[in-house]
Amino acid sequence: MNVRDVMQREVVTCQIDDTVRTVTSSLKEHDISGMPVLDGERLAGIVTESDVLKLLELPDRGSGLLLPSPLEIIEIPLRELIGWEEAKKALADVGEKTVPAIMTKHVHTISPDDPVEDASALMVNHRINRLPVIENGKLIGIVTRGDIISGLAGDRETDQD
Repeated sequence: MNVRDVMQREVVTCQIDDTVRTVTSSLKEHDISGMPVLDGERLAGIVTESDVLKLLELPDRGSGLLLPSPLEIIEIPLRELIGWEEAKKALADVGEKTVPAIMTKHVHTISPDDPVEDASALMVNHRINRLPVIENGKLIGIVTRGDIISGLAGDRETDQD
């Protein structure tokens, strides 16, 4: 069984100049967890829910247990309030960032004529969930872990060209 037999031909993509807000809306609308990023028609990267979530990480404030002095007890609520204000501002700015700020630029791809075993090995070895399918330098589909499982289980109709 080849990748062509299990891949999705209708690929939801975004453009390189799209904002994170646009991408997250598209992910939600299509109920997907990632999509290829195109620069015109050229594959430029891939963006996933994990990439978006990384934008929401707050700086590490340390994990050691320290007992505060009496003066620090007064200072702690003020520090936490300032930290919350920083977090609110960071969240407000997230949606306006453009895709290159978060996308993965080095994308593993596969050919439609490669065996599904090769796609599976790439996904497992690189801990990824999807592979853009490229033929003659052009994006023609996408294959996910679920597509491979469905194909192996016989749940997917094969599309013969």
